[in-house]
Amino acid sequence: MKDLGAEHLAGREGVQLLGLLNLYLEQEERFQPREKGLSLIEATPENDNTLCPGLRNAKVEDLRSLANFFGSCTETFVLAVNILDRFLALMKVKPKHLSCIGVCSFLLAARIVEEDCNIPSTHDVIRISQCKCTASDIKRMEKIISEKLHYELEATTALNFLHLYHTIILCHTSERKEILSLDKLEAQLKACNCRLVFSKAKPSVLALCLLNLEVETLKSVELLEVLLLVKKHSKINDAEFFYWRELVSKCLAEYSSPECCKPDLKKLVWIVSRRTAQNLHNSYYSVPELPTIPEGGCFDESER
Repeated sequence: MKDLGAEHLAGREGVQLLGLLNLYLEQEERFQPREKGLSLIEATPENDNTLCPGLRNAKVEDLRSLANFFGSCTETFVLAVNILDRFLALMKVKPKHLSCIGVCSFLLAARIVEEDCNIPSTHDVIRISQCKCTASDIKRMEKIISEKLHYELEATTALNFLHLYHTIILCHTSERKEILSLDKLEAQLKACNCRLVFSKAKPSVLALCLLNLEVETLKSVELLEVLLLVKKHSKINDAEFFYWRELVSKCLAEYSSPECCKPDLKKLVWIVSRRTAQNLHNSYYSVPELPTIPEGGCFDESER
């Protein structure tokens, strides 16, 4: 099989795409949540005092609703999940702090991704999310998250790979551009983000699995050949690829079932009067009884 190289892409754009792919592949491991930290959460039974997978997944669902409410782009949501998971995999977090951490992850991501005019105010996010914390709580938690992640918040995510792979495919193929819907792929990625297990997958692998499954439904030999070239260039081995593709396939099957609430099926619209908005559980007017998170609350080295 031929290699994916600049000579197989169109001119200067091809060189840039290949360079960007190599950069993403170089960076992806650095921005993945710690696998041992995620495994500790996965192994935790559901109870009131410890963070379990169900609580994490529910919080990501809340982030998805929050992003829809404020009209934030997919990149903001995906980055917020990345920030959240990296922090949760690093620190011992009690469930009562999760709401505050989730709101902070969303705000930090929005400030990185969104235009200034689209960044929601801290007070608005507090009221809509009903997170029971004050603006000063949010400011303090944002500082803790930023410090623990060494201020490396702008991460390389599966969405970056999804967009890049999609562009590479369109450069290689003669088929109609609208045949491979990026909006549909993004919605499927968000469905995967709502499950903790997919935070363990390499972003490059997760994105490729989503594309592969979609191309298979289109029954396009040409697109499949391009994906094989991408897979070879990204040095993704068969065992890893097929393992994650199977999990993604099961997730999407459940996601597309009538019992599942699909993301982006309808844009969330909530219209309230000014009086109602002012009376929305305005928790930032009163100081909540939330304990302080110890600065030294990291996982022990033996637990990583």
